[in-house]
Amino acid sequence: LEQFHARQLRVSPHVLGHSKAHVGRVVAELVRAAKAQGLHPGPLALSLRGDFVRIGSAYEQHKVRSPDCFDILVPLRLPPHLEPRPRCADGLGPRGAFVCGLRARDGSSRRCRPFAEGFCVELQGRSHLSAGLVLRWFQGHLQRCLGAVRYRLQERCRVSLSACPGHPPTLHILPCSDYVCCHISMAVRLIPAIPLGDALYLTALPPHGPPAPEALWSLNASRQEQRLLSWLKEQAPASSCHLKCLQILKGLRDLRGQGLEEPFCSQWGRVLSSYVLKTALFSLLLQGPLEAWDERFLVERLEDLVLYLRDCLRKQVLMDFFQGNTSIPEAVALPRFLKEAAPVNLLAAFEGPTLDLVAFQLISTWIQAPHIIRMYSSPRYLRPVPTP
Repeated sequence: LEQFHARQLRVSPHVLGHSKAHVGRVVAELVRAAKAQGLHPGPLALSLRGDFVRIGSAYEQHKVRSPDCFDILVPLRLPPHLEPRPRCADGLGPRGAFVCGLRARDGSSRRCRPFAEGFCVELQGRSHLSAGLVLRWFQGHLQRCLGAVRYRLQERCRVSLSACPGHPPTLHILPCSDYVCCHISMAVRLIPAIPLGDALYLTALPPHGPPAPEALWSLNASRQEQRLLSWLKEQAPASSCHLKCLQILKGLRDLRGQGLEEPFCSQWGRVLSSYVLKTALFSLLLQGPLEAWDERFLVERLEDLVLYLRDCLRKQVLMDFFQGNTSIPEAVALPRFLKEAAPVNLLAAFEGPTLDLVAFQLISTWIQAPHIIRMYSSPRYLRPVPTP
């Protein structure tokens, strides 16, 4: 396991640092250009707030294999006279989905109408901000601004923007050979986000499963996840292995997936998503003494994590760690809106037989880990990871 982590999973801090710095400079240029294009949006349009938020494994020290994919939240600004009013979308979509109404700050509903005509849809007789319409506007706005950025950055890198319906746009960055020492082509997923205050955001609901109304959003608590990871780093031993456990489990999941046939291969990846694995790790970390996560106990803690996940899959229950959780340490302050949100079962969207089969394969993968690492790490089996 140590060799597997060192040779195949661990990302060079030097390369990752250069990649993050380069991504930050390019995204800052693009966001600055997009904000300048909308400096005077008027009362009927969206605009960019002008900043961006780095999220995901590359910024949480559990990225695996290659620093070539990044996630960035891009906060949007509603017209100044409007404010978002999110609420749970009970019965309208998957558990944990939200809808977002709009309210005029002066209480006049007429002030909402001009903006609503361009960015809202009707749902159950009420007007709600549409994630689909906001996403399409965001893609077009960035595409229009790309020309200015491409010209300014042409000595450093080549940039392009691609978009897939229903998904956030992806910025592709290819550094020039004489600019940076780490010549890696990078894909940056730019995720438009509606700020709710307290470092909470609404982002478009990912298009998984049956088609859902365009008005549905998901609640993004990435900043709270980062705060919890920072607190755990302070409380755990200096040689804690909790992030290494997460990286190894992600690596074993990916290797096992190489030998699975469709459609179960896709189900395996969705059930054991990186967010599910991270949620299980959070839950397990707060159950016992953090001293037990010293590097000396790597195998024991990894086995605990596998068994904990196995039990969750058999019970078909793994609750979201932040929504509706009142047992989070006081040192990690949660916004009231997040505490009062309805608890969400991350496994509710999957059928029982599927979860049972994933549980069986997970235990099998752990028992056969040395064989799987040797077999599927050969060049014959390694597949290129697709860009987001």
